[in-house]
Amino acid sequence: MSEPLLHSLLGCGLVVGVTGHRDLREDELPALRDQVRDFFLGLRRDYPNLPLTLLSPLAAGADQLVTEVARELQVRVVAVLPVPATMYYADFEEPGAKALFDQQLAGADVMELPLRPATDEQAIARAGHARDLQYAQAGIFASSHCHILLALWDGEPSGLLGGTAQVVSFHLQGSMPEAIDRRQSAAIMLGLDEESLVHHIPVGRRGGAPASGAPRWLTSGSELQRHAAMPPAFDLVFRRHAEFIADRARYRDDIDAAVASEGSACPIQRQFVAADWLATTYRRRVSRVLLATYLVTGMMGFAFIAYSDLIAQDLMLYVFLALFAVGVAINAVAQRREWHRKYIDYRALAEGLRVQSFWRRAGIVDSSRPSFAHDNFLQKQDVELGWIRNVMRGASVDGMLVPLQPGRDGLAQVQHEWIGAPGAAGQLDYYVQTAARRAVQHRRTELLASICLWTGIGLSLLLALFARLLDGQLQNVMVAAMGLLSLTAAVHEAYAYKKADKELIKQYRFMARIFSAAQRRLAQCRSDEERRQVLRTLGEAALAEHAEWTLMHRERPLEHSRL
Repeated sequence: MSEPLLHSLLGCGLVVGVTGHRDLREDELPALRDQVRDFFLGLRRDYPNLPLTLLSPLAAGADQLVTEVARELQVRVVAVLPVPATMYYADFEEPGAKALFDQQLAGADVMELPLRPATDEQAIARAGHARDLQYAQAGIFASSHCHILLALWDGEPSGLLGGTAQVVSFHLQGSMPEAIDRRQSAAIMLGLDEESLVHHIPVGRRGGAPASGAPRWLTSGSELQRHAAMPPAFDLVFRRHAEFIADRARYRDDIDAAVASEGSACPIQRQFVAADWLATTYRRRVSRVLLATYLVTGMMGFAFIAYSDLIAQDLMLYVFLALFAVGVAINAVAQRREWHRKYIDYRALAEGLRVQSFWRRAGIVDSSRPSFAHDNFLQKQDVELGWIRNVMRGASVDGMLVPLQPGRDGLAQVQHEWIGAPGAAGQLDYYVQTAARRAVQHRRTELLASICLWTGIGLSLLLALFARLLDGQLQNVMVAAMGLLSLTAAVHEAYAYKKADKELIKQYRFMARIFSAAQRRLAQCRSDEERRQVLRTLGEAALAEHAEWTLMHRERPLEHSRL
């Protein structure tokens, strides 16, 4: 599949941020270009379904070198400018650097970062602390929204605010001097992050020693860790990401129709519709497999009981074994194609994108907040779920590049679409109605199980009291009926447990209370800022609840071995 088509399907794909020195040694430039080219080509070779995007400030030196190689390889470039382009020209002192900046800017999607609070254009128009803070913000933005940070770095620490060494440190450890911004994840601050990945290409600087050592991968842990090859955990994350893109491409026509019916210009909303469609599709498959599994289990029990008490023929044994083979085959297909995992992962992704889209449209998260807004989402779950945050980071970049639509976006519209009211569109009505419907279904399930159980107990009492009055054949029929009723009750109970009916009802009721409380609070708010704070809190609560849902369902995989 071509990379332009992949970009049309999922925007950013695998996002690479760049940081590096401006004063590279001239004699090392050809080798550096080859190493950068090998880096990009290696990613394309290993993850052909992941379109590449480069986040680059286009600064002279390393940024322009990497951007030039990316353009040669037709990698999408998003220019993250720390200051307006007209002011940026003052930084290009090298011959040809300004012309190269204009050329690269013309071929890139441009994102101009807003000024920091309490800063004006006069303060950043000249070299100094305020301008350095803007450059540091660009490095933080690229780090927070990329999946791999490409660092052309001499490996030495530096006190330069927003310099290469500090951007690498921020990416791996989540902080920068002066506390400009911090990653929200506690794991990063404690040095336990398992998602921050740096590809370090050693470089020499003019007037200094030449580069030494081969390119390597850097990760965070109890201490800085160096790897000759990409660590397996990150490889798995990127492969999961690529699987999502492949699934979206496989069902492109159906998903495009769903996206078109939504009619939203928000890239994040379009990604939500796609993830929601995939999650719904795989949920149906999982439900069918689950139902088929327990039906086969019940039929196996019937065949066994029939052989034991009714029809003592070898045919029942063959029926039993055939049913077992059918059950194993059904579950083997589901496991090999990972329908259950994809359903859970895509549902978690969809819910994360839902919150992310509403936050963007309400003006809660934009480019003025350089940190990625969902660092804590699913942090407690498996490391491989990091691909979900990767998709959200890429969607965040695409979302910031598209202007909001007056009349469709804004606080009032988001409140109406997201929360709604009982009996109207929105999540509040969805949770209220779904909780009530599932509660009725669960009561019916419990009633059926009770009827089966007590009918079986009643037959056992009749058999105990009147066994001498009954002939042998009738006793066998009653024993078989007792077994079948008990089996039906047990299978039905196990099926309900596997679907997590009780937990889902509790979750839906809890979410209904959350949205109802948010609705009441919003009615009392007197300013847009208060409304945004309520919506931010609502989103954080929803993300936390969906993370718990993901963990609960991941602990209930389909297992044919328990047939």
